[in-house]
Amino acid sequence: MSDTITQTSETRPAIIVDHVTKTFLKRNSHSLKEAFVGWTKGKKVRADTFRALDDVSFQIGEGESVAVLGFNGSGKSTTLKLVSGVMEPDGGRVFTRGRVAGLIEVGAGFHPELSGRENVYLNAAILGMSKEQIDARFDDIVAFSEIEDFIDQEVKHYSSGMFMRLAFSVAIHVDLDVLLVDEVLAVGDEAFRKKCTEKLKELTQRGVTMLVVSHSMGMVKDLCPRGIVIHEHKVLFDGPIDRAVEIIRTTPH
Repeated sequence: MSDTITQTSETRPAIIVDHVTKTFLKRNSHSLKEAFVGWTKGKKVRADTFRALDDVSFQIGEGESVAVLGFNGSGKSTTLKLVSGVMEPDGGRVFTRGRVAGLIEVGAGFHPELSGRENVYLNAAILGMSKEQIDARFDDIVAFSEIEDFIDQEVKHYSSGMFMRLAFSVAIHVDLDVLLVDEVLAVGDEAFRKKCTEKLKELTQRGVTMLVVSHSMGMVKDLCPRGIVIHEHKVLFDGPIDRAVEIIRTTPH
């Protein structure tokens, strides 16, 4: 654990992002076809770099619910992917404590040729549940998702909303310590979104640490007392959620 991080919670940290930098390669050709034509003619394809995160540091205490806010392209989703372990930082370090579940790309862990039932078992196993645990919670998972009539259908026939419902339901029924949520509640009807929000509140009351990325200011104010604003790939603000939302609404794009 780095001494350079300021403690923001009286509890021990569940997430530490320590001077993290992430850079992506941005090739300056418009398509694979153009790149191939250029290569056959002996032309070099110029590659530029794009810095998604620039020296970002923060920490989240155990049981905290924190929103990561920013405009499109600011680095919010990249932050969650680094915390989840999907990506590695180019500079700095990321630490997490306990079991982490991420709702980052809805349905990304689903196999399209498998049924909803089979995908529940597959995804829950990936998240660390035993077959006995999945058996015990299967009915609750399906009931929460509200797609009982389609559970034995191949998920390649599911709508994006059905994907979201089942992925969310699996994740929240796992014994987890940290939950990462990236715009997953943007899909689905209002009644289901409200049910998801209530379930997230219940998880935080049970001590689950939550990091939420969303453009819904109303939802993050309802879920998170603290907000981190990332602007132009750096942390612009870290503090009370009302002030964070105000900054987002008043900062020029």
